[in-house]
Amino acid sequence: MAERNPSLSNAGFCYETRIYSSLRQPVPLPQANQPLSVAEYCLSIFSSISTSGATPFAVNATTGQTLSYSQFVSQVRSLAYCLKKRYSLSQNDVAFVLSPTSLHIPVLYFALMSLGIIVSPANPLGSNSEIAHQVQLSKPVIAFATSQTSHKIPSLKHGTILLDSPQFLSFLTQSNIDGNVIKRIKVNQSDSAAILYSSGTTGRVKGVMMSHRNLIAMMAAIHHYNTIEAEGSDNPPRSVTFFTVPLFHVFGFFMLLGAVLSADTVVLTERFEFAEMLRAIEKYKVTFMPVSPPLVLAFVKSNLTKKFDLSSLQVLGCGGAPLGREVAQLFNEKFPNVLLLQ
Repeated sequence: MAERNPSLSNAGFCYETRIYSSLRQPVPLPQANQPLSVAEYCLSIFSSISTSGATPFAVNATTGQTLSYSQFVSQVRSLAYCLKKRYSLSQNDVAFVLSPTSLHIPVLYFALMSLGIIVSPANPLGSNSEIAHQVQLSKPVIAFATSQTSHKIPSLKHGTILLDSPQFLSFLTQSNIDGNVIKRIKVNQSDSAAILYSSGTTGRVKGVMMSHRNLIAMMAAIHHYNTIEAEGSDNPPRSVTFFTVPLFHVFGFFMLLGAVLSADTVVLTERFEFAEMLRAIEKYKVTFMPVSPPLVLAFVKSNLTKKFDLSSLQVLGCGGAPLGREVAQLFNEKFPNVLLLQ
């Protein structure tokens, strides 16, 4: 028998299972058999945070439209109620979403997941053949699109609802809602919450199923971190995050859930442009941004950064690919007050 290395054991390595385990204390999770959707989990944590309903939840930097947290919660309940009452949707049915980023998308995601409907968002710029392949993978019974993207979606059992139609807008503002209709729905944590699509780097695009339990676990880790950070503070600061990633992407989807749970403000744009991003940072006092190495390089090289007040920026989280040491050093020299995390 091979001699055991104490340093491996101290690092959490188990010789019997050949698995490394975290040395940190486990994050508290809801009981696995407790009926709970990730949407309700995030909203329940949000409701326990001391924040004003007038606090901006989402801002569309392209149009200037804003959505407060009270409006967001109200629209989620209204939309969920209308979808449940007007369509014969069953739990674990799949809803395909094909739309550019807008303030309607977060509302739609949360309403569908609270009903136990599986959300399956795709890139609205995808070709007809790519969309057909994704529809074949996820087998949706209903779709949500815009008048510009709906032609890419084949005929489905419950059709396609246009997010820019008067009908959909009316679903967001219902006043006479029977709250028991939604409360009677019991979503199992083991049920699928979303089908998200791989980038297709190797082979064809694949659909990746994520359960409510999986997403709840990730959100619980964020909540645990937030709780530690807030210790000793009566009014912990909340982030204003500029989304450089689209909401149909797994990273954007995950960040959106985390923003609701943390009562953060998210700044969205219908189409990413570097100058528009800088303008939004100045206007909305953005504090955090997820970035890729090419975007860090753009910050370093572009003279446009000198034309805007970027003093609100505190943290840039860089991922997706390795960031060169030289680029990181140049960024730190140009923006000494911004923490660049990799």
